Amino acid sequence: MNDLKLAPPGTPIVLEARGLGRSYHGKAVVSDVDLAVPAGQTVAVLGPSGAGKSTMLRCLAGLEPIQTGSVGFQGGPLSEAGGRPRSFHGRIGMVFQQFNLFPHLTAVQNVALAPVRVRGVAKEQARSEAVALLDRVGLPEHRDHYPFEMSGGQQQRVAIARALAMRPELMLFDEPTSALDPEFTREVLAVMRDLAEDGMTILVVTHEMEFARRSADRVVFMAEGRIVEDGPAATVFEQPRHERTRQFLAQVLGE
Repeated sequence: MNDLKLAPPGTPIVLEARGLGRSYHGKAVVSDVDLAVPAGQTVAVLGPSGAGKSTMLRCLAGLEPIQTGSVGFQGGPLSEAGGRPRSFHGRIGMVFQQFNLFPHLTAVQNVALAPVRVRGVAKEQARSEAVALLDRVGLPEHRDHYPFEMSGGQQQRVAIARALAMRPELMLFDEPTSALDPEFTREVLAVMRDLAEDGMTILVVTHEMEFARRSADRVVFMAEGRIVEDGPAATVFEQPRHERTRQFLAQVLGE
């Protein structure tokens, strides 16, 4: 996929941050972030622990207020400094490190719940769509299983199906495989690759270097709350411009 390089001129921008900043107790965690995510592109965010990646993602999702700058979604404002983020009722889907499934609901019930309550979909239609989504993420035989009856990888795939049930125009992933062992990690990454190949717009914070290298169109590298490098995946991995990026990749890739 990274043969696509950067998005062609004229591609609509789904998500855009300008001068984004977020602080906790007077300490800047994210500083002066400018980022644009075009439609249909997969953007991987890399960086060391504590770089502000997850905080940035939560600000972009409208889950946290920002102190400086602004965030726009589909050409309209999502967040502005000092204001409350707007709700887009599922048009931005988010998958977290932890699965956060309702333990008393089956997989199909977990997936069907939000469309009924938020989108106003009829229960039977929501269940039918949920069944199709569980098939899509490779879990047709687990639709009536409860979370405790499923592995971590299976639960995370249910979480992805739950986010897709709201028919989002953008999917945000925050280290979706960090709590999984290698076998289950492969299962989740395979679903994410399928979404990318289907043209879903994706922004993912990840430590999975092979996924970033092979499945992302662009790679954004963060350090100390700032975007240090942003470019086509192949270029960032093979010819990183910034010394901090080179150091990070050498360490994580063992080169």
